[in-house]
Amino acid sequence: MAPELGEKELLRMEVEQLKKEVKNPRAPISKTGKEIKDYVEAHAGNDPLLQGICEDKNPFKEKGTCVIN
Repeated sequence: MAPELGEKELLRMEVEQLKKEVKNPRAPISKTGKEIKDYVEAHAGNDPLLQGICEDKNPFKEKGTCVIN
């Protein structure tokens, strides 16, 4: 936080932030956890972190080695 703000201003900012956050919709973790699990399982076939990347399409594949003679 900025040092030039007093304690009263910092508390006011915190209250304003909490007012914004209380408006966010909430859902129980038992529901959202299942939704996340279902989504991951449904999209696992297209996930390069799970399936890997084809060697010919991998931009990070080593192009060659460096040889010093």
